[in-house]
Amino acid sequence: MNSPHSISLEVQETGSRIDRYLSQQLPDLSRSRIQKLIEEGNLVLNGTVCTSKKATMQMGDRLSLTIPEVQPLDLQPEEIPLDVLYEDDSLIIINKPAGLVVHPAAGHEAGTLVNALLAHCPLAEIGGVQRPGIVHRLDKDTTGAMVVAKTDQAHQHLQAQLKAKTARREYLGVVYGSPRTECGTIDQPIGRHSGDRKKMAVVPPEKGGRAAMTHWRVQERLGHHTLMLFQLETGRTHQIRVHSAHIGHPIVGDPVYSSGHSVGVNLPGQALHAWRLRLQHPVTGELLEAIAPLPQTFTTLLEVLRRRFGSFDGKN
Repeated sequence: MNSPHSISLEVQETGSRIDRYLSQQLPDLSRSRIQKLIEEGNLVLNGTVCTSKKATMQMGDRLSLTIPEVQPLDLQPEEIPLDVLYEDDSLIIINKPAGLVVHPAAGHEAGTLVNALLAHCPLAEIGGVQRPGIVHRLDKDTTGAMVVAKTDQAHQHLQAQLKAKTARREYLGVVYGSPRTECGTIDQPIGRHSGDRKKMAVVPPEKGGRAAMTHWRVQERLGHHTLMLFQLETGRTHQIRVHSAHIGHPIVGDPVYSSGHSVGVNLPGQALHAWRLRLQHPVTGELLEAIAPLPQTFTTLLEVLRRRFGSFDGKN
């Protein structure tokens, strides 16, 4: 869909909403995309422009939907190596390294994951703009599994899974200290830090905090440190890092939320890794599970702590 063109249809049923009917007839376009096209005056119903997505279809109605030219993304492809865990025509799951920013922003206009994706695979048309379908993000120095949609339909489907909490994201992190219990849940709202706009913090809802929930479980106790498994219910910015610091067990190596002492390993940032991603394939409906191997710096940290303190398995 790189140039404007029209799709003509004659309705063979009665009673359907116009946006629902078009989404059934045009599976390559998401319903939200169709609604936007209608609202922008791209639909002609029986010779007259129709801007109501709620209009009801009648047998024999003639529809003509114009798909405008796709707007190119003003970003340059860059040949940046990607560690691909899974890929097909609908999506790609990559193992993001530390130091790689996901999306261009002030101070990081190039050298991002988006630049790398533009060079790696065909662009998706999402909302009428050519761009990689970023579904969720990882912080610059957080490593691990991250899914990116290749089509508008896949993007909508994957975002809906995250919202409905049917897609599961599990992280491994090394924290300072040793929790008293084996597992728990942190249910604290997160918002911008009042004194530092670059930081997030636990903030009450009346001051702008948004609901955030993180489940955790001890995987291995390592003296004054602990390997933890985190599972996200929500996806707020810096969520695990903020929640861990809030309960007194900040992530080792976190340059923003931890003031812990050096552990003797040269870490690129926080010891936090998106280990496992489970989701439903947006086309086939099959369960996909991607496991991202731990980066070398993370395994080195674990080895050093095991030698220094010994360990025991904290799992039930």
